Amino acid sequence: MNIHSLIQLLVVLEECRKAESVVDELKHVILSYGFEFYGLLKYPKHSEDLVGSVLVGQWPEGWAQVYITKKYMLSDPTIRYLAHAQRPFRWRDSLAAFRKDPHYRRLEQMMSAAAGHGLKEGYIFPIHGRSGVLGYMTIGGRSVDLSPVEISLLDAIARKAFWRLLELRGEEGVALEDLPGADTRLTRREMEILQYLAEGMTSVEIGKQLQISNHTVDWYMNGLQDKLKAKNRQHAVAVAFRHGLIT
Repeated sequence: MNIHSLIQLLVVLEECRKAESVVDELKHVILSYGFEFYGLLKYPKHSEDLVGSVLVGQWPEGWAQVYITKKYMLSDPTIRYLAHAQRPFRWRDSLAAFRKDPHYRRLEQMMSAAAGHGLKEGYIFPIHGRSGVLGYMTIGGRSVDLSPVEISLLDAIARKAFWRLLELRGEEGVALEDLPGADTRLTRREMEILQYLAEGMTSVEIGKQLQISNHTVDWYMNGLQDKLKAKNRQHAVAVAFRHGLIT
């Protein structure tokens, strides 16, 4: 396969009149290009809402169940990196971006488990809307090196297939862009408090850990809820997971 097949796919996707045709054409080109697995997904609104986010995909046998059972989405560096990515990236680049993260070991273990199931390397193509990331296409398996032109074309294909599938399934107007924009530019102290909160700690316990008063913790939490457009503390944690701020 070559770039002509990618260019042709962009034209074909526009002409497809059935969702099944979009899936067939996308799958044929991706697999023929050397990739073994792929997925086109909505960006999950909640950390546990993975099944409902999948538009189409082909994964190694048993991997989806392992991914869900072990809650790998919470330690998946590609999902965390996706929350901030403005352009396509390789899976390995997402792991490298969190090398100094305190939970790096867990991220590394998740990627190692994926490689053990045949997902050794791949690419992610973010799909953006007014409120941020709306979805993404992931392709991978064995290592395949793409040229900048191929990456650009696959990026366009990801967007075209995503919106075409939603349109043909009658979901184009569904609330994919109704999520309020969250300000994810948090301070170091806010990140610390958010992480402790995700671990189930109370304001008093967090205060002792950070050697500040519980009232100060509450003050930080009020600011966090405003930034994340969260209704309460539990909602703030859920939003933080979704944006990859904590694991």
